[in-house]
Amino acid sequence: MIVILLLLAGCASGGGNVQRGGAPGIDGSWVTVQRGDTLGSIAAQANVPLARLQRFNPDANPNRLAVGQRLLVPTQQERAPSGGPYRYQIRPGDTYSGIARRFTTTPARIQSANPGIEPTRLRVGQVIQVPLQAARASTARASASGSNRAARATPPAPDTSSLPGSARNWPWPLDDYRVVRAFGSDSRGTLQPMLLATGRGANARAVADGDVRFAGSMRQLGRVVIVHHADNLQSVYALCDSILVDDGARVTRGTPLCEVGYSNTTERHDLLFDVRLGGKPIDPRRVLR
Repeated sequence: MIVILLLLAGCASGGGNVQRGGAPGIDGSWVTVQRGDTLGSIAAQANVPLARLQRFNPDANPNRLAVGQRLLVPTQQERAPSGGPYRYQIRPGDTYSGIARRFTTTPARIQSANPGIEPTRLRVGQVIQVPLQAARASTARASASGSNRAARATPPAPDTSSLPGSARNWPWPLDDYRVVRAFGSDSRGTLQPMLLATGRGANARAVADGDVRFAGSMRQLGRVVIVHHADNLQSVYALCDSILVDDGARVTRGTPLCEVGYSNTTERHDLLFDVRLGGKPIDPRRVLR
């Protein structure tokens, strides 16, 4: 009966048992994506950090925003630490079940985190705690860690003259591709991974046998698959639209890992591809045939 009550928790709207309170900043907190918009531009216009905007919109693909898609802009009262719990401000129409779906948790967990709040008497503007599921929190921490690494200058590449014998004659991750950015330093001296353009519906494939150590989302990199290979080698496939393997799966060379995503910025289907030895980047051309 408790679960049923939580699933049917009353809406925060104008009727029934709903109470309204002062909620500055609540109205107009949804924005509709227009042609040419990016998460970065929306964050700048809304004057909120990009990290907060993405964490409050976990289903938004930063490389494939859809025109007409609605994004939630967090208020000053809200917080989204990488591991949770989130501080969320009730909006018109909110229920525990709807909030749980948005942040991939459960109504029961939200109720447990807010023992003094009745789910049938939510007030617009009220701040509640939203605990994340263990898997969601782990992904959020990985996302923050990955984006922080991406934001910093990549460490220098190791001496590739002594690559292990297994790093030879790997196939390219795409059947049909064009190198639009080679591995190397940009004008500011920051090491940039390789970027490959391909066609719609293309799947990135594993370049060697290995184990999937990460299959999820990372801030600024979209959906990402990381495969660990023999001799402490890793391959990274980012900017994906959908992931085709599970975290922890064993894959063989040629296994489809993800579908390449579309970038509104470049108007292409782009795959960010990286090869690492002991966690440090190396030029993929040294191991690809």
